[in-house]
Amino acid sequence: MKLSRTLTTFVLAGLLSGGLAIAQTTTLKGVVSDQMCGAKHMMAGASAAKCTRECVGMGSPYALVVGDKVYTLQASPEVKKELYALAGAPAVVKGTLSGTTIQVASVAPGK
Repeated sequence: MKLSRTLTTFVLAGLLSGGLAIAQTTTLKGVVSDQMCGAKHMMAGASAAKCTRECVGMGSPYALVVGDKVYTLQASPEVKKELYALAGAPAVVKGTLSGTTIQVASVAPGK
């Protein structure tokens, strides 16, 4: 009984202190990029689309740049195909936000 009370205390303390991030469903509009480059692509002479695709091909995750914030995108293989097509372009991403990571449910071209 004492152990369960102690465990409950720790869990409540973690929740109250914000120690556990609460995920929330969201829709964000931004530009599809990669986590390494963010808004500033570093590949000399390459378009934002080409740089994004090359960096993702080398292991950098897709990202969404919204103003000065960069969100890491986690997505299924099907959604990654859509992100590939939208690399360097405006997009609308719907998904679950936890911190600065979005578990992508859908992506569509933006305006």
